[in-house]
Amino acid sequence: MENLPKKVRSKKLSTRVDLTAMVSVSFLLIIFFMVTIELAKPKVMDLSLPEKYYEDKWSHVIHCGLGADDRLITILLDDNDKIVTYSGPLFYSLENLKILNYGKNGIRKELAIKNKIIREYSTKIGRPRNGPIVIIKPSKKSNFKNLVDILDEMAIAKIDTYAIVNEFTPEESKLLAVK
Repeated sequence: MENLPKKVRSKKLSTRVDLTAMVSVSFLLIIFFMVTIELAKPKVMDLSLPEKYYEDKWSHVIHCGLGADDRLITILLDDNDKIVTYSGPLFYSLENLKILNYGKNGIRKELAIKNKIIREYSTKIGRPRNGPIVIIKPSKKSNFKNLVDILDEMAIAKIDTYAIVNEFTPEESKLLAVK
């Protein structure tokens, strides 16, 4: 028995699992879910609506402070992409009434002119930061595209202060019915 070959035991290799692929897949899944969650969030635009100013006689006028009537521009959105605009309170500005359309020769040009005039005047009186105050009033006949378009026009014309109001005065309702 001395000459019998000895059993050669094979060396056991340590078992090792390579997790590189698992880590890569995990990171890809994490990134995928983070991106889909971010894209699923609703995109909203912050709007600050003015407080209502109540007084029996002037319940339809928004009070913006002294001298603000000169800076106030109201834009009424109606059907068929029609825009009716006036400056100051309606009962003072029936002669300033304008019917415009969207685009560079319509409302954009009008807003740029008003913005320039109001800012020059404000600079003269020592208030260079006072620009126009625009009140946007979409009618029930206007569509969502018109509202988005007018908000784009506000950004293009560099109008800093604007608000969306959904209440029409009786005079404004009559005005839209006639125009």
